[in-house]
Amino acid sequence: MPSATPETINDFVGKETGVSDWVEIDQERIDQFADVTEDHQFIHVDPEAAAKTPFGTTIAHGFLTLSMLSKLAPGAVIVFEGVKMGVNYGFEKVRFVNPVKSGQKIRGRFTLMSADTKAPGQWTFKYAVKVEIEGETKPALVAEWLTMQFV
Repeated sequence: MPSATPETINDFVGKETGVSDWVEIDQERIDQFADVTEDHQFIHVDPEAAAKTPFGTTIAHGFLTLSMLSKLAPGAVIVFEGVKMGVNYGFEKVRFVNPVKSGQKIRGRFTLMSADTKAPGQWTFKYAVKVEIEGETKPALVAEWLTMQFV
């Protein structure tokens, strides 16, 4: 996991901070997400009906792919030395570019765009994030993700 201090953080701005490990998005995970969000659209949960679509199989919810950033980020984003806590602060932009088919693997690629003091001991980081799909040229999603760290 890359670490920095308020004095060294600008050395990372504009640079890729890390790439996560691959994570499989299997049908069980898709079904569990459907249950939690109560979004049981057939394209996500009915393999037989989804096989008749242009995708040929079920696909992950876009919001499932987005929510996987919490799993993909550790080890790939900057953490301040002595951080007390970090929180999700939102997004400037999110685009779902390519569906993730059941059984495919994804990983996150993170580039620090900016790091700013919001208040004493509070920093906001903006990351350009690309969620890649193993074996695909187009990413699943691209986003500008805001996080906050308290030091």
